[in-house]
Amino acid sequence: MAETTKTTYEWTNRRLLFSPQRDTDIDWMDAFAQAPSVLERDTYLRIYFSCRPKPIDGRYVSYSAYVDVDKRDFSILRVSEQPVLALGERGTFDEFGIYPFSAIDVGDEVHAYYGGWTRCTSVPFNVNVGKAVSQNGGKTFERIGPGPVLSYTLDEPFVLSGPKIRRFNDTWYLFYIAGREWLMHEGKPEPVYKIRLATSADGVNWVKQERDLIESIIPYEAQASPDVFYENGSYHMFFCYRDATDYRKNPERTYRLGYASSQDLLNWTRDDDVMRFTRLDVGFDDEMVAYPHTFVVGGKRYLLYLGNEVGRAGFGIAERKEETT
Repeated sequence: MAETTKTTYEWTNRRLLFSPQRDTDIDWMDAFAQAPSVLERDTYLRIYFSCRPKPIDGRYVSYSAYVDVDKRDFSILRVSEQPVLALGERGTFDEFGIYPFSAIDVGDEVHAYYGGWTRCTSVPFNVNVGKAVSQNGGKTFERIGPGPVLSYTLDEPFVLSGPKIRRFNDTWYLFYIAGREWLMHEGKPEPVYKIRLATSADGVNWVKQERDLIESIIPYEAQASPDVFYENGSYHMFFCYRDATDYRKNPERTYRLGYASSQDLLNWTRDDDVMRFTRLDVGFDDEMVAYPHTFVVGGKRYLLYLGNEVGRAGFGIAERKEETT
């Protein structure tokens, strides 16, 4: 009997696609282009990402924006002139950050889900998931209300973030991360979070599945950026993961990419060997690769991703290699 060949996702032609430093006159986009997410248009791709102005007293805020790129060669056409969503009002869950940002077309509107950041005392931050809607094709958005659509519960007490919105068979699926614990390391708290799922009939009222989707392979593994798509009769998930501590300076413990597959979106089988994508020896991604987002244009699958310092220099792009038999 012939041996079955495992399908893998291998990549080529990887490069830095967008850097926030290209527009030095935009004061709210000083560094970072994080968590890229694509909306396809007729002749271009609108890629949402999150960025930061210079810190004040050592503290950042985060805005979300977009860059439009030509579908033929991914050349940059335009960058948003302002953040797509203003920061929240004083005391709200998103007063200090809009990151990450995941958008989907719904009729003539664009609906977006995002992580709203607030500052804390005993830990540096907390996050909930908010929703906003655009009436102008995704240029700017308005909140559906001042509070989050997905927030803390008995089983998910903090850090609900990383939303990725999908619709399959008329059901809304919101993949996200939920905090499990804060670990103290060298006097600083570090969060551990896992990938989870909520479903909805209307995109506003959510039912949490109350389970971790992806098994951990290292102690105190932190998981992020669950990017799900359907292909060849199965659901596939690209995601990233890291050790809970010492991941900022140690490339062996920092973010790398993982893979899982499913038939029902609830039960997932992890097999990281399928995702053939690691950091390079030299370049903007020689320390880490993180926050994957995949899309198909012209019959080819592409991957957007972050490099060192979780996207300080911007985000990169790679093209899937043709499978050989």
